Amino acid sequence: MNNRRSFIRKTFLTAGTLSIGSLFQKSIAADIVDAFKELNTLSPEIAAQNEELWARIQQAYTASNQIINLNNGGVSPQPKIVQDAANRYYTYANEAPSYYMWRILDQGREPLRNKLAALAGVNSEELAINRNTTEAINTVIFGLNLKAGDEVVLTKYDYPNMINAWKQREKRDGIVLKWLDFNIPMESDEEVIEKFKGAITPKTKVFHITHMINWTGHIMPAKALCALAKANGIYSIVDGAHTFAHLDFKISELGCDFFGTSLHKWLCAPFGTGLLYIRKERIKDIWPLLASPENQVDNIRKFENIGTRSFAIEQAIGSAIDFHNAIGAARKEARLKYLKQFWVDQVKGIDKVKFYTSTKPEHSGALFNFGIEGMDAGPVHNSLFSTHKIHTSPIKWEQVNGPRITPHVYTKKYDMERLVEAINVVASK
Repeated sequence: MNNRRSFIRKTFLTAGTLSIGSLFQKSIAADIVDAFKELNTLSPEIAAQNEELWARIQQAYTASNQIINLNNGGVSPQPKIVQDAANRYYTYANEAPSYYMWRILDQGREPLRNKLAALAGVNSEELAINRNTTEAINTVIFGLNLKAGDEVVLTKYDYPNMINAWKQREKRDGIVLKWLDFNIPMESDEEVIEKFKGAITPKTKVFHITHMINWTGHIMPAKALCALAKANGIYSIVDGAHTFAHLDFKISELGCDFFGTSLHKWLCAPFGTGLLYIRKERIKDIWPLLASPENQVDNIRKFENIGTRSFAIEQAIGSAIDFHNAIGAARKEARLKYLKQFWVDQVKGIDKVKFYTSTKPEHSGALFNFGIEGMDAGPVHNSLFSTHKIHTSPIKWEQVNGPRITPHVYTKKYDMERLVEAINVVASK
């Protein structure tokens, strides 16, 4: 525990880390550090409910006071230390770009790879740093050797960029897409597993698994589905855009062949950062989207040959990892679920309010979708903003027709109380 407290203090008070000058700002930084230290003495369940500590940690963000942002599932704001790190590296690179970018900052990728791998619980030789989940998963979708007649099992609730990628392969290569549908809200892991199992034929080559459905926040039984795929000689691709640094797990625990995520969501890393995990023995099976040297056939770095990139935002990922670790994955998940459960419990009895997400705690994290009978998602979303300046994400997809609500660690319980108040107003109309 003492080592962890020392890590927190060094991380957030090291000279230059916060780029602060005034005594007032230094006082805020010290208060944030003290809040982290206190938080780490509490169990996740107790920590989740300590509003005083979270209010102090929220000072690490520069989030607007003019709106209540409950669309953190799209992209999350970065703590000040992450913003400062990106700005610092960017300024540094501009002193002599071709020298500092390629000869200095580029050398930081391997230490960063190791740091990300430790967070993900995987071997660093299995992890590539990229720009987002779409890039990561599309790399695998287009990189797999599939031929006409090969079957891919996916669902109608997967993310559009992945669906479109598979449809393109269907048109170009003649593969067969087998679509699974579900009743919403989804309430049973067994039902999901049985539907995937029922879709298997001798021609099945791939399971496409969305770890958390972006429309509703439903947590899919990814570990069980990956095990089912492995038992049948099927590739397992996991879209982890909404679970990494949101739920307390390691990629290695899923048993998947491939995993992609965006770091600018729940990790609060700079915009346009992500990672791709490929099981070591599978690297040789995947063609990179952009050509790589011939000697990189089984090297994870072949997926990073994208030419000039933003070294500044890439290196600032490290500060986001430090911030995440200072909170602790279990405490972060507990806080996010606590905020979700608070507002859901307050509105579940309101007339005309319906849920598109299961209320069972094992089936959702912070991300949750509700609707109001007789209203489309757009008008509900607009009403929430016009009455209480609450920003959400209106979802109208398949059976889902309502705003998606996604708080984050900087979200106050007060914000959720305003959401409950706004839903009451909109539903009463």
